[in-house]
This record gives sequence, structure tokens and C-alpha cells, in this order.
Amino acid sequence: MTGRRSTPTFLRPRRTRATMLSAGALVASASLAAGCGVVSGVTGGSGDDTVTVMTMAPENTKATNKPGMPAMAKAYARWVNKGGGINGRRLNVITCNERNDSVSATECARRAVKEDVVAVVGSYSQYGRSFLSPLEAAGIPYIGGYGLTDDEFTSPLSYPVNGGQPALLAGLGRELARNCGPVTLVRPDTIAGDELPVLLDSGLSAGRHTEAGDQRAADDATEYSRHAERAVERATSDPTGKKGCVVPALGDRTSTFMDSFRRIADEYPSVRTATVLGSVDQSVINATGRTYEGSYVTGWYPASSDARWDAMRDVIQKEAFGDNRIDASDAGVQTTWIAYEVLRKTIESLGDGEVTARTVRRALDDGLKIETGGLTPTLSWAFSDLIAASGFPRVINSNVTFQVVRKGQLVAARKGFTNVSRILENAS
Repeated sequence: MTGRRSTPTFLRPRRTRATMLSAGALVASASLAAGCGVVSGVTGGSGDDTVTVMTMAPENTKATNKPGMPAMAKAYARWVNKGGGINGRRLNVITCNERNDSVSATECARRAVKEDVVAVVGSYSQYGRSFLSPLEAAGIPYIGGYGLTDDEFTSPLSYPVNGGQPALLAGLGRELARNCGPVTLVRPDTIAGDELPVLLDSGLSAGRHTEAGDQRAADDATEYSRHAERAVERATSDPTGKKGCVVPALGDRTSTFMDSFRRIADEYPSVRTATVLGSVDQSVINATGRTYEGSYVTGWYPASSDARWDAMRDVIQKEAFGDNRIDASDAGVQTTWIAYEVLRKTIESLGDGEVTARTVRRALDDGLKIETGGLTPTLSWAFSDLIAASGFPRVINSNVTFQVVRKGQLVAARKGFTNVSRILENAS
């Protein structure tokens, strides 16, 4: 990847503030324009019984791919429409291949504007600024993004349903501080990857642990032998012999790293491994034997075997049976499900009124409370519901779950959720 590296948003509060003020002014201008019938993003209003939205995610790339997210969006639309739509309105889902590329991410956003979508929902991209700028200019809300970049937690038009990578890494660091000696983070050599060490270290620091070793790696490599050796060497460097931890956070390439790790692990003292959902899920564990046995995994939601996912599994069974792109244990698929539940309940709250990008934003900004069947806490984006983290002002759900791989299954390491808002506030 090329381009100048940036300092994480939470390390540049003045710039964040200016960016938010600028975006706020942009949104205000868009709202005024909408009142004049100029701005795009208007669908499903008077005389129109269709609500059009977009879901974008990378597919068929050499790095991380999330084909299950657009596939889940399409399945959700089929399910909703067979039931009569949302308040009688048909849900039309446009999908766009983001290709793990900033240009393609921008093109997806511009297409969303051109297609007059009400919202971009349940999507994945590591190029937040590239796609959010066109959406902000058109006043189009971004609901339930995966949470890869700090931009998703600063844009006033972003409505995240989880705490994103910040919460996962902060929570994982806090957990590892209790159980690990030296910690090594293996992460992508990208702008989005540059933010991960600070987040992991914030959790380690909260547990009075030293900072993790920061090891960069290509996110499209075909093997990681040398990276695995260096990571293990550092994780076994404690003179007291306390077992260290290696944390690969390479998205789809985490499994490639673990293959290399497994081949060299017998040559070194034993170390623990840990990662975050999105870099590993149950399907990956099933395909790799005992590679992940004993690994700590931090997630946003309950384990995929939890009964609270039954409604989503039922929709997948009825509307996407045989579609191997959709894995119910994938964090991207789960996030898309929750994001579309937010969209559905927001539109339902509008009754027979006009459904536009503006009215959807207004409903969410006015503090509409949305239940997700226990998959998250009650979601609400009113100002009073935001956590006091200057670097992540749009975070409303800073809960994480701690899981561990036991006998080849991801199971809860603790009951319920753990809130990491204070760690994120201190990281800011």
C-alpha cells in the first residue's frame, strides 16, 4: 500500500475536532439542500414503496475478503420482502465490491449517492475517509460499519453498532495483561494497521503490563515463517520464564500466519496465542485442527453457538441455504445482521412518514432506542449515549466478549459482556 502514514485520530484531538466541525457543517448544508429538494439520498418517500440501501465489502482480493456481508444483506432483503417489506415498503439492496482499495471504496460511495440510497448498511472497508467523504456530502448515513478505522467513530453520519477494532484490541490487551509475559502483535503494514498497537497497548497498560512488540507484516503474504520466528523469540524473552503471548491480527491472513507459526513452534518454548474475531472464527478453527487450541479471542457479540443468534440462523436457512459465502460465525455477517435490524426498526419507527436519508438520520439522532435481542446492549446514538472518548466520539457500544478455544470450539471465557469504555477514554 502507498501513501503517507497517519497518526491515529485519538493522538490528534485538534484535528479530530476540526474534522468533526467540518463534517458537521457539511451535514448541515446537506440538510438545507434536502429541504430544497436538491440533495440525493431520498428514496421510499411519498409515492415510492421501495427503500434502497447499499452494502459494500471486499470480495475476491488477495487480502481480507468479506463476501458473506453483501450475501447476508441480500438474504435479509429477501426475508423482509417475503413478509411484506418494512411498513409495506420493499427493501432493495445494492451491493458493491470495495476490493480492499481506496479508489474502489470511493467509487462504491459515489454509486450510493447516484442510486439515491437511504443508507449504507452493514459494510466493511479499511478506507474510511475515502468512502465517508462522499456520503457526508450527500447526507447519507453509514449504519453498522465493521469498525476498522477511526473515521467510522468520528463521522457524525456514522452509526456504529459495536466498538470496532478499538474495543477489541483494548479488551484483548486488558485480558492478556492478566495472563501473559511479553506480548508481540503481528499486524498489517497499512494505515489502518498502524492504529492497532496503540489500542492493544492501552489495554495492556490498564492491566499494568508493558507495551507489546509491534511487528508489521504484509496483509497479502503467502507465508510468515520469519515473522512467526521473530514473534516467538520476543514472546519467550522474559527472564523469569513467564509464558508470553503472540497476537496475530492479519484478517484473512491470520490463518496463513498460524500455519507458519505451527511449523516453527516446536523449536521454541511454549507460548500462548490470542487474536480478535474477524481474524479467526469457528469455521477457521474447524479447518485448522488444534492450531488455535487454548487461544484467547475477543469479540463484540455472544459466541456463535448462543441461542440469541437463532433468528439470524433461521433467515440464513430459509433465504440462503447452500450459499457458502454466508458463515453464521463470521463477525462480518453478524454485524450485517445487526445493522439491518437497526435499519428495519428505524424505518418502522417512521410509520407512514417519508423514508429518506434525512429522516433516518433524524430518527437515530433523536435517540431512537433499538433492541437487538441481547446481541448488543440497547443501541441509541443520542448525544447522552456516547462515551466520553474524544478519539472515538461515535462509540455507543464499548462492550466486548472474551472467548477461548476449548476442544476445538469457541466458548465463552466469561459470562456476559465486559465494558472497555474507560480504557478507550484513557487511550484518547
